Amino acid sequence: MQQFTYVINDPLGLHARPAGLLAKAAKPYADTVVTITKGDKTVKATQLMKLMSLAAKNGDEVTVAAEGPAEAEAIAALKKFFEENL
Repeated sequence: MQQFTYVINDPLGLHARPAGLLAKAAKPYADTVVTITKGDKTVKATQLMKLMSLAAKNGDEVTVAAEGPAEAEAIAALKKFFEENL
């Protein structure tokens, strides 16, 4: 398993638009379980409504984890996504 932590910088947090883009970015790694954790709540990165239920706001720290055959590629792609979009 590989993971990284990220502090949300978007003034609106992880709202509908970036959550939708994040779910779309995680879809190509269907054979790898990609999760996002905020506090004690963990959700799959491909589930839009659950991503939004994290209510991650500006300044919140989230942990992105991937486990499976494409975990290195998934972590690299999602790290880039977070840096560019959140």
